[in-house]
Amino acid sequence: MQNFLDALDERVLVCDGAMGTMLYAAGVFINRSFDELNLVSPELVADVHRQYLRAGADVIETNTFGANPFKLATFGLASETAAINRAGAAIARRAALGTAWVAGSIGPLGVRLAPWGRTSVEEAEAAFRAQAEALVEGGVDLVILETFRDLNELVVAIRAVRAVSSLPLVAQLTTGEDGHTLDGTPPEVFTPALEQAGADVVGLNCSVGPAAMLETIEAMAHVSNVRLAAQPNAGRPRDIEGRNLYLSSPEYMASYARRFVRAGVRLVGGCCGTTPAHTEQIAAAVKAMPAVTRRTRPSAAADRHDPQPPAAWRDKSALARALADGQFVVIAEVAAPRGLDLSAPIADARCFRNLGAVAVNVPDYPVSGARVSAQTLAARIEQSGVETLLHCTCRERTLLGLQSDLVAADVLGLRNLLLTTGSPRPSAAHAETSSAASFEVDAVGLLHMAGELNRGLDVAGQPIGEPTRLHVAAAFNPLAADMDTEWRRLAQKIDAGAEFILTPPVLDVEAFEPVLARLRTAGVPIVAGVAALEGVRHAEFLASEVTGVRVSDATLARLGAAADEAEEAMRMTIEIVTWLYARVQGLHVTSFHGSPRTAERLLTRIGPTVVGVPVVEQVRHA
Repeated sequence: MQNFLDALDERVLVCDGAMGTMLYAAGVFINRSFDELNLVSPELVADVHRQYLRAGADVIETNTFGANPFKLATFGLASETAAINRAGAAIARRAALGTAWVAGSIGPLGVRLAPWGRTSVEEAEAAFRAQAEALVEGGVDLVILETFRDLNELVVAIRAVRAVSSLPLVAQLTTGEDGHTLDGTPPEVFTPALEQAGADVVGLNCSVGPAAMLETIEAMAHVSNVRLAAQPNAGRPRDIEGRNLYLSSPEYMASYARRFVRAGVRLVGGCCGTTPAHTEQIAAAVKAMPAVTRRTRPSAAADRHDPQPPAAWRDKSALARALADGQFVVIAEVAAPRGLDLSAPIADARCFRNLGAVAVNVPDYPVSGARVSAQTLAARIEQSGVETLLHCTCRERTLLGLQSDLVAADVLGLRNLLLTTGSPRPSAAHAETSSAASFEVDAVGLLHMAGELNRGLDVAGQPIGEPTRLHVAAAFNPLAADMDTEWRRLAQKIDAGAEFILTPPVLDVEAFEPVLARLRTAGVPIVAGVAALEGVRHAEFLASEVTGVRVSDATLARLGAAADEAEEAMRMTIEIVTWLYARVQGLHVTSFHGSPRTAERLLTRIGPTVVGVPVVEQVRHA
């Protein structure tokens, strides 16, 4: 056959439609691996290819969209990556019989790449390379990278394909109604960036219907002369009796195919909901059009936005200033109560401030009940004149949702943030809810995001105007089961911008001491957790149900034998405070699962803050 790119320069080519839609219609359950069908039901896959070929498709895509090691691993099929991709290419070639080009389909990995997620760029590139190698071995004529939401991941995929093959390469992102990728990159940036990365054809597929996609294609045509591709969904999905159905007619899709071609598209097809009936109408519409020559508009360079210098550490907040000046700090804690009345936590925050706390932590615990968000409570406390340390977790939040949370925190004046991955929300109280929490981003990614915002850039590298002034902390578990991983993660957090470290409550100084020696070399202030202990049951709870807390048998025995358990618990807590005072830069006093009044008594015993004087100067005499 003619070279694919030469043919594309001579005429508009038609790509097939949705493989998944057709397999689902044939009775394949949505919760199984469609890619595995290449091995177990090859004739079913071949029949779908033949239907699209009869409809007039010039290009058919292999049934390998999700056939990468990451996605296949969820079905226990990672070891079959090469076999599934080779089989997918062979099935398509047999169906095409040399009458159409076979495109090897590669989709995103389904995981977040660094710096937002835990998957390294090297791991991602290796996964894409493994899939591309197998498709090339199977004899594909070109490769289509499709449905990518993250420009950076797509660039990694292009690099991986180019490392194993010089075949024609189509790179397609998925965008929203505004024309930006789902991670926020505009077409004026991603179009030239993909061309420069090595894509022969740059396009869009999935997510939106033809109308919204056309506007984005027109914007892309203004900034580059690269060959363009468009494969929209058959409209927006409609929920009909629990099924997502795409209701755009073949005639409607065909009318937009003509508009795409007039806008400069050289490869046109369809994505979700597109059937052979749609492809037949698209092919007929394209072939009836007069010849359209390829555009010769000069390519534009991708816009680059230089980061702004972040605010000086000590200028971000009173807590930042105290740490920067070497003062010993105390951070207390208040949590959101059930219901609408926030007077109690606000009063506690004021009390703790008067007793020496430079800020109060507002935790984002995965608790049940109707409670205001941690951000709302922190904003109300700040309005009362008390500085806060807002705890932000990645639980049940998307990348862009977290970005909005961080921007909102800065706008609300919540400058001190403790950024953690978070724990799953318990679902025992509501059995009908899913126990699977969403963790699209982890703590390292969240810290990196805050760092970018502090430089005036969003996650897509676009300017936001005035930079944020976020003062960020990271958590560290000194008693993690895998300390090698914990140390590696701590280094990543500091590299991502963590300005100080918080630990869980220290209840066993002998276990904490050897870890602390290494922790002090991290180069950032350490604020150690201190539990305002109430008794043996409180100590047992913290040791058994709070990550990173250990209590020795001797401590439990001492509490259990005390005549006045509460007073003995207070005495032990002050002993721990005394030990920590000479070794860390601050204390985080928590009353988790205890009473704020116990925390108040502890702060009263260890002494109020005096400006310019260490916070717990009196603790030496307690």
